[in-house]
Amino acid sequence: MYSHDLIQQPFGLLTDLIECHAREQPHKIALVDEQRTITFFNLNQKINQFANRLLEEHLPPQSVIAICALNSIEYVIAFFGSLKAGMAIAPLAPSSSVLGITGMLNNAQARFIFTDESTSELIHLAKDEQKAKRISMSSASFEEWLSTNKESVSIPIEAHWPFNLIYSSGTTGDPKGIVQPHSMRWAHAQRGLSFNYNQQSVVLISIPLYSNTTLVCFLPGIALGGTIVMMKKFNVLDFLKLSQDHRTTHTMLVPVQYQRIMACPEFLEYDLSSYQQKFSTSSPFSAALKQDVLNRWPGNLTEYYGMTEGGGTLILHASQFPHKLHTVGQPASTSDIRLIDEAGNEIAKDQIGEVVGRSPAMMSEYYREPSKSKSAEWYSKEGLRFIRTGDIGRFDEDGFLILMDRKKDMIISGGFNIYPSDIEGVLVSHPNVLEAAVVGVKSDQWGESPVAFVVLHELKSSSQISAEELLSWTNQQLGKTQRLVDLKILTALPRSHIGKVLKRDLRNNWESHPNTSPLEE
Repeated sequence: MYSHDLIQQPFGLLTDLIECHAREQPHKIALVDEQRTITFFNLNQKINQFANRLLEEHLPPQSVIAICALNSIEYVIAFFGSLKAGMAIAPLAPSSSVLGITGMLNNAQARFIFTDESTSELIHLAKDEQKAKRISMSSASFEEWLSTNKESVSIPIEAHWPFNLIYSSGTTGDPKGIVQPHSMRWAHAQRGLSFNYNQQSVVLISIPLYSNTTLVCFLPGIALGGTIVMMKKFNVLDFLKLSQDHRTTHTMLVPVQYQRIMACPEFLEYDLSSYQQKFSTSSPFSAALKQDVLNRWPGNLTEYYGMTEGGGTLILHASQFPHKLHTVGQPASTSDIRLIDEAGNEIAKDQIGEVVGRSPAMMSEYYREPSKSKSAEWYSKEGLRFIRTGDIGRFDEDGFLILMDRKKDMIISGGFNIYPSDIEGVLVSHPNVLEAAVVGVKSDQWGESPVAFVVLHELKSSSQISAEELLSWTNQQLGKTQRLVDLKILTALPRSHIGKVLKRDLRNNWESHPNTSPLEE
């Protein structure tokens, strides 16, 4: 079967698509890893060797294989080789703590873990109960470990089998492994057709492959026969140079990366005219930043809103709807998105409620966590299963979703609901403020009160404003129940590996150093 016929099937395997490309375009470059490249033909052979080697270990089907490493050709071989052998992949973050890695390995019960030079010491310190076999992908021993058998492997993989476990937390000993089945990833690959992924595509990957954000762009790119250019670590100038040199057509970036790229003084010196699609997801993307990208960066800009757990996707075609940049878009054609109240009752779409979603792309469960899996689900009156997002929002008159906040981040002060995003919007409207985050802190009088953390523009001479002045200015713009009790100026906001602001860290830091303000008395 040819690749263009296979992708139209209701279900198939991404590794079968790679094998099709190895036949149809054997000399086409599949991967670029710094100064190295590999063709589809050679990549497919290495994947077969890896799969055959795992099968020689007589592992039960659906066993978990972990990878903890930076982006590389070897990483991709291990990723798809494991899948072809009927295994599930657990991509782990190299930035995790020893406690986090230990927790993830114990939850996954991984049989093998593949590392590189950047993670070998971290993995050596992990205390996993399964005692996964450690294999380094940085040494010549990796080539020796591969099977000499290059014949294709054919395992009867079913749609519900786990494709990968994506861990939602690597900073504590209690991570959640999100099980995404093969059917979910096949749906992602098919969705790539509508975004012009094809054999001429060049996809630049600047976020590590353990992130679901990256996989949303990487998987359709390689499954549909494009070339993947991988960065080990993100750097603005390197990203711009690679974009120009490789004539990049597609990329996925989180908002903080867009912010850094658009602020780069050399941005206009690079030829980015080859871009067709730029994507973003994972964290709030301000309307002003979206507009700047639209104004100065060629190609379409598309924002995805959804969860690693799946359930439903909203898509904002920013280039097509520039008047809707304050939203996260409309539900994808295959997604059913609804709103529910605190009691779990469905409410009208123009009301404010928690967002729940359903689609063909949904997680199976949290791995070996039945109670957590149940708490993530909501069932409609028709008995349909939805995934709860924990986000609060409402739909506008045109069916575009306006996000308010994370449910857990909403502040309840004196019985009033306060949405941090409303206050953050006021703060970033000040010409001196680059970005802002607002959290709720404990208050004896009100239950919770809002505190702001801001980063000022570095390049503006007028940015020499004091925290007290900015606090006073902000509170003049806010309603009485929204007023801040404190404001801190930081050099940077703490972020996760995919750019999400770590509000929990901000809250804990502030509460460990209480700062009483006259406004709270």
